[in-house]
Amino acid sequence: MNKERHAIEQILNYKIIDFGNYYLTTEKLIVIILIILFTKIILVAIKKSLFKSKKIKSIEEGKLASIAQISSYIGWTIAIILILNVLGIKITVLLTGSAALLVGVGLGLQQTFNDFISGIILLLEGKTKVGDVLQVDNDIVMLKEIGFRTSEGVNRDDITIIIPNSKIINEKVINWSHQEKKTRFRIDIGVAYGSDVDLVIKILEESALEHPDIFNKDLIEARFIDFGNSSLNFQLLFYSKNIFRIERVKSDIRKIINRNLIKNNITVPFPQMDIYLKQK
Repeated sequence: MNKERHAIEQILNYKIIDFGNYYLTTEKLIVIILIILFTKIILVAIKKSLFKSKKIKSIEEGKLASIAQISSYIGWTIAIILILNVLGIKITVLLTGSAALLVGVGLGLQQTFNDFISGIILLLEGKTKVGDVLQVDNDIVMLKEIGFRTSEGVNRDDITIIIPNSKIINEKVINWSHQEKKTRFRIDIGVAYGSDVDLVIKILEESALEHPDIFNKDLIEARFIDFGNSSLNFQLLFYSKNIFRIERVKSDIRKIINRNLIKNNITVPFPQMDIYLKQK
């Protein structure tokens, strides 16, 4: 029994890596692996409990994703500290010894550090969440993930967009889904002079009513907005929850409007200019 115990101790105390005062033994390696596995298990359990718990069903999915992300960062930070402690590396000594290096690196990585802090603000503040539809640099993007340095989303062409977090925090960004799940949109159209204005307004409102993605059909409104150079100009206002794919909704409504205008013999004029020649 003593021989077996001695053999096990030799295996556990065997130095896999040796750097003077710092070394990695088989025992330390096993402890590190157990810390990593335990951290993964805990984080998976937290994520599952967040999305399955009946008590938090009222919390938006985007907020739950932010909570899960923050938990993941905290969990892995604690795990790294424990691993360093197992290796005999003291955090205070590490920070003190690398202070000058960190200052030099920090000067060259100011933007990265800014993005990092912005990521923490995004996750903790909760005003911008996973699933929100943002307008960034005239591009409409749906957020899929908020990371510590960058956020990832897809635009209406299903192209993945990587956005620095500082851009969302520091610049003017429109959040289409911040306050309400519905947003008001508009379609502009001009018809020929001489058309029945009341009939055009009726056609526009009834055309919007035909589309299934229109929210609250009582809020549909058509307006006669101006006398144009070649047309009487109208505007159709409506609400929709389909924010991300709204251009497709608008296209469908325009087709319905065009069909109904043709049915009622109302024409959409093309720009024209009359030239008068005066003979001397």
